[in-house]
Amino acid sequence: MSQDIRNTEKQNIENKKTEANESSERRNVPARLGKSQIYGEKFELGEHKIIVPDTSVIIDGRMTEIIREKRIKGIKIVIHKATVGELEHQANTGKEIGFSGLAEIKALREIAKKGDIELEFGGERSTDLMVRAAKLGEIDATIRELAKELSAMLVTSDKVQSEVARAEGINVIYLEPMKSIRELSFKQYLTPDTVSLHFKEDTKPLAKRGKPGEVRLVVLSEERTTKESLEDMIKEIVDTARSDSKSYFESDSKGAAVIQLREYRIAIARPPFSDGIEITIVRPIVKASLEDYTLSDKLKQRLLERAEGVIICGSPGSGKSTFAAAMAEMFMKRNKIVKTLESPRDLQVPDEVTQYAALDGSFEKTGDILLLVRPDYSIYDEMRKTTDFKVFSDLRLSGIGMVGVVHATRPIESIQRFLGRVDLGMIPQIVDTVIFINEGKIKKVLELRMRVKIPHGMRDRDLARPVVQVSDFETGKIEWELYKFGDETVSMQVDEREHHDERKERYGMKRRKRRR
Repeated sequence: MSQDIRNTEKQNIENKKTEANESSERRNVPARLGKSQIYGEKFELGEHKIIVPDTSVIIDGRMTEIIREKRIKGIKIVIHKATVGELEHQANTGKEIGFSGLAEIKALREIAKKGDIELEFGGERSTDLMVRAAKLGEIDATIRELAKELSAMLVTSDKVQSEVARAEGINVIYLEPMKSIRELSFKQYLTPDTVSLHFKEDTKPLAKRGKPGEVRLVVLSEERTTKESLEDMIKEIVDTARSDSKSYFESDSKGAAVIQLREYRIAIARPPFSDGIEITIVRPIVKASLEDYTLSDKLKQRLLERAEGVIICGSPGSGKSTFAAAMAEMFMKRNKIVKTLESPRDLQVPDEVTQYAALDGSFEKTGDILLLVRPDYSIYDEMRKTTDFKVFSDLRLSGIGMVGVVHATRPIESIQRFLGRVDLGMIPQIVDTVIFINEGKIKKVLELRMRVKIPHGMRDRDLARPVVQVSDFETGKIEWELYKFGDETVSMQVDEREHHDERKERYGMKRRKRRR
């Protein structure tokens, strides 16, 4: 794979909306943005009648847009066979950028059929050695050689490719990433309360609408979605993600891709991973601050002053991430440095909060960077795997304030997920507060502490051991005890009546001993 495909990082270009878009927002009507906006150099061919596009501009669909926008005719476009082979390889492995690039070549073929341009393929097809050496720029080098042989104009949106071409004396046009986000067809289905959109080939398009706890499923159209319309939607999503500096690919595997397109989290599935092409688009509909939640004065003081190992738990769609984003904003307003660990990076946080993904696919490496950055607080969204809990624990024990988001139907389950992954005696040092969210509201808050005592349900004083007590934060009532019994870790729910009887019996035993 070439450097063009592997590099998903965008240049840091400040997003600016066009006047048409600004005026349409005031009218609450989406504007249609021109697709072929060119930044950097002007698209001036001069006397050159032959164009050699590299892989980067084929993938992002710029060539067809420029030809249509500028009504360019009478030119010859020569695509290197190595580019076609590379895109074929990407498509065979299920990568969306491969399908997007092949769709662009088919679009160029349709324009050529009308006689406006000529389309040819040149050079030699990529070899196994060339593919293995792609990281070193081997495929890019062969594309430059073709442009030099034909005395053609090389067109690229890869900054490094353009600079190398200039150094080699090759005529080149560099197209910077677009500053304006394209109009996306799926936006026509969005309403202010739309949580997610669901498209699958040969089925009716669906949407989830409402608020946390009150979400309903709505049929958007009685007409079934076609495979062709989904392919078009995928292409515009992929093209936009590659050209927009605030969008990125979170993952792109065989048959599945996750794209963070501004505030939209988009999951794309296709065979063999799924039984048909499917697009799921999720967006946040609520952005809240801590003032929007009902917090007791005691809990407010805890979150502002003492809570440094917080777990936010709840079922999917309950509002956990919304509350986590509110905490991140609260920390930032109190002059704290805040970072997040996310995959995908979809928390709606202020621009001052840096959102980190897994470095080289590993959050352990991200954790190593965080220790060098030294934030005051880190928000760890969607903790599921053992490595997630270990990284959270390591960072917390290193002195960084941590807030983790965990799926759980009961608050105790979020604590139990640490068992076996972290030593029992360390858990109260890692987690001091558990906040359970349901239907967008705080339903319960637990706190943890370590005691040496006789576990609940036992009588013999010789059985005293370290016990993690989990109690209701507001009332102080002990609800659970966690302790070791042999090789097993026991989670025992405390019955208040039995607990009272145990205290009474122990008090009686002490009095009898004193009398003796």
